[in-house]
Amino acid sequence: MTTARTPTGSPPTRGRRPGRSTGDDRELAILGTAERLLAERAFGEISIDDLARGAGISRPTFYFYFRSKDAVLLTLLDRVIEEADAAAGDVLDRLAEDPRARWRELIGRFHATFGGHRAVVLACAEVRGTNAEVRQLWAAVLDRWVHAVETAIEGERRRGAAPDGLPARDLAIALNSMNERVWYATFAGDGPAVAERDVVDVLLDVWLTAIYRTTTPPPA
Repeated sequence: MTTARTPTGSPPTRGRRPGRSTGDDRELAILGTAERLLAERAFGEISIDDLARGAGISRPTFYFYFRSKDAVLLTLLDRVIEEADAAAGDVLDRLAEDPRARWRELIGRFHATFGGHRAVVLACAEVRGTNAEVRQLWAAVLDRWVHAVETAIEGERRRGAAPDGLPARDLAIALNSMNERVWYATFAGDGPAVAERDVVDVLLDVWLTAIYRTTTPPPA
């Protein structure tokens, strides 16, 4: 998981009833309830009645905002992705200043974003195998992030900081996929997992070694 450029503008509307304002207090209450409940139980154990009750609305009113609880999860995922993109900012454009520092900044920002919404991240991982919309959204976003890293690796090779080697896209796919799995294990405590205090530095050293063949790549 790492950066990508996304167009600015209106917040995502995936899964919501058309024509609703994203600032609507009741919609925000539903989303806040969902994220709070996801920190307490699995997505499959949360009902629409739970979401409506937590938001202080009726079940019919819930359907005025969302078609289903899956639509709520999709909207939460969209919001996390938007936050991650905003956090990434222009870090990849500034790699040449200090590659190690900039890659660490990028990985750290993504860790903070996904870690801050770990219940949503884990719920999406839980349903991805059976929910086509979640799977398609995540695949599209991951492909966009892969392309951004591929472009960054090619730029570092052109300026002579990184050696030629494996195709940049293949390397970007492997590195992003590694981040995804390592973060999942850390957040979920699923099997062998890197301690959260160490995970950014562990990922950073693997990225630098894979891209530069060293953990101290040269600045411009």
